[in-house]
Amino acid sequence: MARPLQFRPHHFLCSLGFRGAGYSEAFTENMTGIIMGRLRADGGDAVEIEVIGATDDICGPCPKRRGDLCTNQENIAKLDLQHSKRLGVRPGDRLTWGQAKARIRSLVQPGDLAQVCEGCQWLDYGYCEESLVALHEGGGV
Repeated sequence: MARPLQFRPHHFLCSLGFRGAGYSEAFTENMTGIIMGRLRADGGDAVEIEVIGATDDICGPCPKRRGDLCTNQENIAKLDLQHSKRLGVRPGDRLTWGQAKARIRSLVQPGDLAQVCEGCQWLDYGYCEESLVALHEGGGV
């Protein structure tokens, strides 16, 4: 059995809205492998995810990573706290991607991201909102 993916709380919604762009080529390649190669692949809903409180599998090659922290740590900590509260997850929790999507569907409504993701540089692109709407409409994400 594969090791669970490790996600900090805000990466659940980032994974939902990911569209193939990132902070660097290595970061984007890594995130594409996680999202497209595992979560959105056949059987992706069964992929187990462990919530952690520091840099995670997505952060690995990020140019902003500094050990277990980020160059923008204050904002990242705020995002993680907002997402943790909204999704009801905390470090040590484990859930599948399918369970995470069900949780997002029940706890995050279209239009909520302006508050939940306040401060995220990707928010203005609208990718996450589009994916959230699709999730609520029963579309594949």
